[in-house]
Amino acid sequence: MKVNVSLNRKPRIEMLPLIDIVFLLLVVFIYAMLSMAVHRGLQVVLPASTTAKSVKKSMVSVTIKADGSIYVDEHPVVLNRLAETLKGLSNGNQHNGVMLFADRNLSYQHLYRVLDQIRMAGLSQISLQAEMN
Repeated sequence: MKVNVSLNRKPRIEMLPLIDIVFLLLVVFIYAMLSMAVHRGLQVVLPASTTAKSVKKSMVSVTIKADGSIYVDEHPVVLNRLAETLKGLSNGNQHNGVMLFADRNLSYQHLYRVLDQIRMAGLSQISLQAEMN
């Protein structure tokens, strides 16, 4: 039995494995970019919600811890100066909003005091943050 061996074959680059690798790298980069989302809120225990949605646009972050301390973008602020701090950050732009991270053990009255200060700053788009359940 004689086997024909062609010595003049040109080398080929197989495209299918190359395409698989390119798509795999694309998926890895997309996943890495999504996991690098910036949340400027401090670590608090958020209430759970089954209909919570994530907010994609840039907003000022206000965090209220269980002890009642208030933070604006990780900087501590007293309640009486919250409205003027938010006015300074929004620069008079009415389209800016606030992401409100409130601890689930926070008193309802304290939450409303903070909401009043946010409204006094002229910000009407308030997004209450919750954990997805």
